Amino acid sequence: MNSSVIKNIQFTRLAKATGRLREFNFRKIAGAPEETFHVDVSDDRGNRIIFKMLKDDAGSWKIANAGLPEWIQESEKQLNELIQEELAR
Repeated sequence: MNSSVIKNIQFTRLAKATGRLREFNFRKIAGAPEETFHVDVSDDRGNRIIFKMLKDDAGSWKIANAGLPEWIQESEKQLNELIQEELAR
């Protein structure tokens, strides 16, 4: 009997973006062809913004979607660090 365990990774972190503390929710997609995290966060009006982060060849997590608000794009390095910290646990 061959059984493999796929670890479900889901976490929430608070991070400052454009001077505001925002709640970012991360969920790793198991079984995806590339290592992928779905991330969602609320904008100033309470609308959910959902985007993907993919792991690049250097091991950093990069935003995969175009057309996101500038404050999310500017947070890419910080979001990468949050994912790296969680995976190191």
